[in-house]
Amino acid sequence: MSAVVLSYALGLVAAFADYLGGLLLVRRSPSAHSLRYFVALGSGFMLAAAVLEMLPESMKLDALHAPILILVGYCSIHLLEHTITPHFHFGEETHHEEFLSARKSYSVMLGLSAHTFFDGIAIASGFHISSWLGWTLFIAVALHKVPEGFTVASVMLAGGLGRATALNSAILLGATTMAGVMLINVLPQWVGYGLPLAAGVTIYVAATDLVPEVNREPGIRMALVFFAGVLLFFLLRLIAG
Repeated sequence: MSAVVLSYALGLVAAFADYLGGLLLVRRSPSAHSLRYFVALGSGFMLAAAVLEMLPESMKLDALHAPILILVGYCSIHLLEHTITPHFHFGEETHHEEFLSARKSYSVMLGLSAHTFFDGIAIASGFHISSWLGWTLFIAVALHKVPEGFTVASVMLAGGLGRATALNSAILLGATTMAGVMLINVLPQWVGYGLPLAAGVTIYVAATDLVPEVNREPGIRMALVFFAGVLLFFLLRLIAG
């Protein structure tokens, strides 16, 4: 299977994980509480993959401009989340005492769509460089996809929107992931821009969005799951090496 076909196939798997997260929320699945472990595991794996793989590979592609693009990716998501997107948590919306308008719900969906677009760019860019990097970034993306879909569906329901809209919002996140995959596969010469931008976004999502969710949980268990995510990255690297 070619790298392009594989990136499309795994992009679809990641997109389905967004839908699955939304479905768990809409169906009120009792297993949904375990999603916080995926947040912890995913944040550890993502941070390790970004720092130890995405950053060095970006520097190899363009040592002059890569650091700037990484910073632009990080700052762009930071700006988006502090101007358009209201404060939200990865997981179920629990601020029931606060009124969440439909407009704010859609703005959260817009912010998460930016994340998922760069998820697709990361997967496709990885496979254009090496199979190892492509698979690594797919795993990094996939680990946080179900909580992501769960989150957007929860926020839509908290905004007074129906279950169908909540589920469609999760489907939209999957569609923007595929849009990112498609962009890089159609324009592979943009990998030198896409990978460092995606690295900056990945660092932001892992360190600024997900790690605080881990820190909110009392006790040491979630911290250990976070470190398990880092350890999983090194284990896969050892197996692949």
